[in-house]
Amino acid sequence: MTILVTGATGNVGRLVVDELVRAGAPGLRALTVDPARAALPEGVEVVKGYVGRPQSLDGVFDGIDTVYLAPVPAVAREVAALARDAGVQRFVTLTGGPGTEWHGIEADVEASGLPCTHLEPGEFMANATIFAEQIRTTGRVLGAYPTAANAPIALEDIAAVAARALLDDSHAGRTYDLTGPESLTHPQIVHEIGRALGCDVPFVEVPREEAEAVLADAMGEYAGWYLDGRAELVGNPQLPTTAVADVLGRPATTFAQWADAHVDEFR
Repeated sequence: MTILVTGATGNVGRLVVDELVRAGAPGLRALTVDPARAALPEGVEVVKGYVGRPQSLDGVFDGIDTVYLAPVPAVAREVAALARDAGVQRFVTLTGGPGTEWHGIEADVEASGLPCTHLEPGEFMANATIFAEQIRTTGRVLGAYPTAANAPIALEDIAAVAARALLDDSHAGRTYDLTGPESLTHPQIVHEIGRALGCDVPFVEVPREEAEAVLADAMGEYAGWYLDGRAELVGNPQLPTTAVADVLGRPATTFAQWADAHVDEFR
């Protein structure tokens, strides 16, 4: 089996490479825009290109059986066709649930006629770093919609599921709704960060406009979009799924565990 990981230096793709190396995956190739700076593990064949520029992919799929496809909706259909024509047999895609801008990737890749496994993760636990500067400078977090709840997932768990699906073709034809193991509000998330830091970090509810202005420092133009999503969760909280545990045979990472492992990002 030969596997290509696209977006191999991205926040998920890099972890997928690590998971595959630990699993002893044979014939591992990684696609990145700058192979010289990628610092990928020894034994990984590193090739230059970007999935978002199909014209840069000449020869990239040659000899590859299975592809981890990073999410670039605008070109997913074209890239999948290129891969199929080069002899690729199967895809594992990182997408998003219905209603997200990434969900269309699934139909586009399936149009190639090849078997697919689709991974639909919810919000990343790593998104909690949008609060890091507030915590470092003020010791508190200002925000809106304190009752909104979802089940964020660790990037490491997404990568572990992706690696398992890449190595085992029994996952073909499956779509996995990936979440963390518990549904949490922002006050609960901030509390866990404070616990990991060894201090109390209060979440202070403020009007939507003020929350957006504060978040803009970390998220720029996406602050409003993010808060729109939080507003929808007030009356429709995201419930956790068991997909991570079902695929990996171990519990999904809790936010408390993630906070302990990433606490230095908030110091």
